[in-house]
Amino acid sequence: MNIEISKMTEADIKNIAKIEQECFQDPWSEKSLFEELENPVADFFVAKIDGETAGYIGSFNVVGEVSITNVAVGEKFRKKGVATRLLEHLEKVSREKNAEFITLEVRESNENAIALYRKCGFSEVGLRKNFYSHPTENAVLMTKTLE
Repeated sequence: MNIEISKMTEADIKNIAKIEQECFQDPWSEKSLFEELENPVADFFVAKIDGETAGYIGSFNVVGEVSITNVAVGEKFRKKGVATRLLEHLEKVSREKNAEFITLEVRESNENAIALYRKCGFSEVGLRKNFYSHPTENAVLMTKTLE
């Protein structure tokens, strides 16, 4: 399966917003996604399969510390390696920008995502109590050091 990764553009926002709606209780709006196009510390990438938006990843790189905001894959494209490819691409871009590490928060109950992040080299480094709402839940803080 050919997964193409590219920088998010204005043309991608409607499809990414649909994936947000499908994946999250508190999805990002089209307006919020659009604003990231102008954010100098934001790196947002979209994955496409046969020209169709399969998923995306968003991050902020502030003084060498990359924080992942979201990783989302549309339901029909799950279990096809899309999220892994997005994480690998973000890691490559982060290394090129001399980032020291990548970090993220994930719902404590999201075992599939935690397993994915572990597989990609992330380690659990902490817990943020009651970080999420709808429903209230702890977040597992995970980090990958870049050498």
